[in-house]
Amino acid sequence: MSPDPTTAKALNILSRYHTLRSTSKFLQKSQWWSAAEIEAYQLQRLKTLLTHAYVNVPYYHSVFDERGLTPSDIRDLADLERLPFLTKDFAREHIHALTARNYFAKDLEPVHTSGSTATPLAFYYEKGTSRAQEMAFVRNAWGRVGYRFNDKCGVLRDDIVSSNGGDKLYEKRLFGRWLTLSSRAMRPDNLATYVRLIRKFKPKFIQAFPSSITILAKYIQENQLERFETVKALLCGSEGLAQWQRELLEAVFRCRVFSWYGQSEQVAFASECEVSQKYHVFPEYGITELVDARGQPILNSGEVGEIVATGFNNAAVPFIRYRTGDLAQYADGTCECGRHHALLHRIEGRANEYVVDRNGVAIPITTIWMTGDVINADFDGVSHFQFFQDAPGKLILDIVPGKDYEKCGSEQMFGALRRRLGTDMDLEIRLVDHIERSEAGKHRWLVQKLPVRFGQ
Repeated sequence: MSPDPTTAKALNILSRYHTLRSTSKFLQKSQWWSAAEIEAYQLQRLKTLLTHAYVNVPYYHSVFDERGLTPSDIRDLADLERLPFLTKDFAREHIHALTARNYFAKDLEPVHTSGSTATPLAFYYEKGTSRAQEMAFVRNAWGRVGYRFNDKCGVLRDDIVSSNGGDKLYEKRLFGRWLTLSSRAMRPDNLATYVRLIRKFKPKFIQAFPSSITILAKYIQENQLERFETVKALLCGSEGLAQWQRELLEAVFRCRVFSWYGQSEQVAFASECEVSQKYHVFPEYGITELVDARGQPILNSGEVGEIVATGFNNAAVPFIRYRTGDLAQYADGTCECGRHHALLHRIEGRANEYVVDRNGVAIPITTIWMTGDVINADFDGVSHFQFFQDAPGKLILDIVPGKDYEKCGSEQMFGALRRRLGTDMDLEIRLVDHIERSEAGKHRWLVQKLPVRFGQ
C-alpha cells in the first residue's frame, strides 16, 4: 500500500537529505583522485549505466540490438563512440522510449528545460535523488570560493518570487538564509529597493544569472553607490558570462566572480576553481566529449567543438552521448589547484547564438558585440538591449533607452557594431519600452528565428 501524501513528502525530503549529504561527502574525496582513479570510476559507472539502459530503456535496447552490440562490448571509454548521438529533437519526440520502465510514476518528477533558446524539452528526474545530487555538485563547486551551507546568500536567479502570486519583490528561503529577489521586477524604479534589501540582509555570497547581476552592477556604478562590504564572491551560472560582464562585476563589487556550467538534462557539469577561471569538468558527473561539426572527437585545444555528454545522475531518463548544443574549447595543461580534471578554456554559447549573413555564413554573436571596440563604445544611456534575427543578412537591435540615452553618444556604439557586421549584414535599431525575459527569468542576448546549426 502506498504511503499517504504527507508521509510520501516526508520520505522524499529525507531521501534528498541523505543523498545530498552522502554525495557531498563523496565529492570532498573524489575531487583529489588521480587520473587513473578517475578513469576507473568513469568506466565502472558507464558500464552500470549502459547495462541499466539496455535492460530498462526501450530506445537504448533497440540501439544496441540494431548495431549488434551488448553493454559488455563497451570495454573502455573510447568504445562509447560506437553508440549514436542523442539529439534534443529526438528526445523531445520520443521521451517515453527514453524513460526507464523499472520506474513507477510515483518515483518520477516531471521537469523541463528552460526553453530560453529553443522549444522546451519535457522529461523526468528520479524523485528524491536527481536534484539532491545536483545540489551536492553545485555546493562542492561553490565551496572552492569559500561557500558553506549556513552562509547567507542573496539570490538573483528566479523568474518571479512565488509568494503572493509573484507580486512581491523578494522573499526569504532556506530558514531565512537566502534572500530571493525577483529577476522579472528589475525595473529602474525598483533597483534602489534591491540595493537597500541586499545591504540590510548582509549576504556573504550572491547567486545570480549574469544578466540579472549586470543590471544591478550598472545601476550601482551609474549612481556611484558603495559596494556591499559583506559579499565575498558572486556565484554566476545558467547563462554565459562574457568577459566584459566579468570585468564590470569585479570593478563594481570588488570580489571574486565565480562561474559554473550545467544544464537541466544533467549530463555535464563544470566550474572554475580557487585559482583559475578555466572550467574544470567534473568526472564524477558524467563523461564529457567535444566533437566537431562532422561529429568527430576534438582532442586539441583551440578548436571549438560541441559538448556531447553522458550523465550519471538520472537513471530515470538516461541521456547518453547527448548533443547539448553548447560550444566550448579545451584548455592546455593542468591546473595549479591539483585536480586532474579536463579543462575548458571557455563555454562559447549555443549554436543558435549565431547570426547569419546574406551569404549564409553563421557568425557568433559574441564576436560582434563582446569585443573591445564595441564594449568600449558608449553604452551608458542604454538600459537593456537584445538582438533579433528572422532573415539572413538582417540583424535588429532592440534598445530600452536609459535616462541619458540622448546624451550618451550612441552613434559610437552603432558605428562600432556596423563595422563589426561588415557589408554582408544590415543593422536596424529599434527603441522599445521593455525586453521580455525567458520563462526561466533569463535574458537572451539574441532571439534567433533562423535554423542555425553548429558547423553551418
